[in-house]
Amino acid sequence: QVQLVESGGDLVQAGGSLRLSCAASGSIFSIGTMGWYRQAPGKQRELVATISIVGRTNYADSVKGRFTISRDNAKNTVYLQMNSLKPEDTAVYSCNADVWTRGSKSNIWGPGTQVTVSS
Repeated sequence: QVQLVESGGDLVQAGGSLRLSCAASGSIFSIGTMGWYRQAPGKQRELVATISIVGRTNYADSVKGRFTISRDNAKNTVYLQMNSLKPEDTAVYSCNADVWTRGSKSNIWGPGTQVTVSS
């Protein structure tokens, strides 16, 4: 069974930086698009950034120029470097990936990691 596990969430002051990691484990044949999403209290989950298997990236307008998504295919890991953090970035950040095992494709979510930005 394939699992995604995030790490790196923390409490940080406005203007600070954090780096999130998400590692996939299990019987993985290959991983397609990977992405980060976030959900703030009382709000719907929203896209933060995605990255394709060849490195093509897509960002929400609210994080462009501040956040950078990257991946290490050899480690089945995706990262999110977050700079110039704002209080409105406070949310649970979850990792998502399209994962191929032998014979099937699944869309997998991690449990999430809390990011809190204080003003």
